[in-house]
Amino acid sequence: MPRSKKRRGAQQRAVQPFSDEDVSIETLSHCSSFSDSASLTEEGGDGAEDGALVDYEYKLKGFIDSTVDKSAKTRQGALDGLKTAMATKILYEFITDRRMTMTDSIERCLKKGKGEEQAAAASLACLLCLQLGSGIESEEVFKTLKPVFKSILNDGTANIQARQACATSLGVCSLVAEDDILDVYSTMDCFESLFSRSYSRPDGTRATFSPQVTLLHQHALQAWALLLTICPSAQLQSLLHRHLSRLPSLLECEDVNMRIAAGETVALLFELARDLDSEFEYEGLDPLCTKLSSLATDCNKHRAKNDKRKQRSVFRDVLRAVEEGDFQTETIRFGTERMSIDSWVRKRTYEAFRGFVGSGMNYHLQANEFIRNVFRLGPPVMIDSATLKAMKIPRFERHLYNTAAFKARTKARNKVRDKRVDIGEF
Repeated sequence: MPRSKKRRGAQQRAVQPFSDEDVSIETLSHCSSFSDSASLTEEGGDGAEDGALVDYEYKLKGFIDSTVDKSAKTRQGALDGLKTAMATKILYEFITDRRMTMTDSIERCLKKGKGEEQAAAASLACLLCLQLGSGIESEEVFKTLKPVFKSILNDGTANIQARQACATSLGVCSLVAEDDILDVYSTMDCFESLFSRSYSRPDGTRATFSPQVTLLHQHALQAWALLLTICPSAQLQSLLHRHLSRLPSLLECEDVNMRIAAGETVALLFELARDLDSEFEYEGLDPLCTKLSSLATDCNKHRAKNDKRKQRSVFRDVLRAVEEGDFQTETIRFGTERMSIDSWVRKRTYEAFRGFVGSGMNYHLQANEFIRNVFRLGPPVMIDSATLKAMKIPRFERHLYNTAAFKARTKARNKVRDKRVDIGEF
């Protein structure tokens, strides 16, 4: 359809990624009650709100049109703009009628694009499914894109960055939109065929891979672990028997992130095994705990300080999970609500979603019905700005509380650090 020069010019300007000002517009979702409508009222009431919404949607339409542009740079900018929008806002009503157009654009970018463009398209596909939630709309999107994901993932000549992105997106999209558990098993087999290449061989040797290929195996392992959380008990037993004895070999990998991913997956497997059988016992528990303990206290000089610090923190939790079945509960605060991450299943699911929505995770926990259903948070809680302001703790009270907490924490740490303290007291 022909467009005027003025319209084409506006569209070309729109392919730039969203600015912070764009992201801060709170009137762009069907859950607009989460926004601070008071500021809009002051600036012109409903007219200002409607105008902001129209401008924003026009910009989004420009991004969608630009995903099929001849310029790779323009396509990349459009994909990044749509990713930012979907990560920070609920756009269900806007994208529902445009989902197949967007799906076709994503498929084209995956097939025709290179490297970063393919990775951006894969991430956008995942965000699209998260926006649509579990239902016929996301199933149609995933049915179209799943063969493309698997083709790129299994193609050894494809761009490694694209393969990594496809592994992660395939895992999350399967969790959201896959309607057949047998297809979930097939996808898990696809992941296994990748990360199992990093296992030690029967003679104790292991294959050597480049850092990028190791990262691909790590993404495949984490995607596999995510789908493990939705497997029925019969399949879990089979997977436990097949992998629990081999996964610990990944703890010897040179890459710290692969070691951490392997350790967290081991902890997840133990948690699931104990859920199936409270009397579960693992034959190789003692050597496994010895290995985990050494990683939790690793002080090798040839490793970077940040890597050692991160590794020790994770493996202390993994060791407690394997030895005692314990989990260090974490509380996530968003709006006026709280959510506890109290299991390795929840932790893996939360981190998978956060990997795509990033800083928008708290907003999605408030407003995204699918994510709220996954974490059993119930329907979105609508609270206006006046109520939020009334519930906010005064600044002086927060200062007093933080000061007291800091003093108590310092005294406790000093007591533990004092070498004269009898260890038996703890």
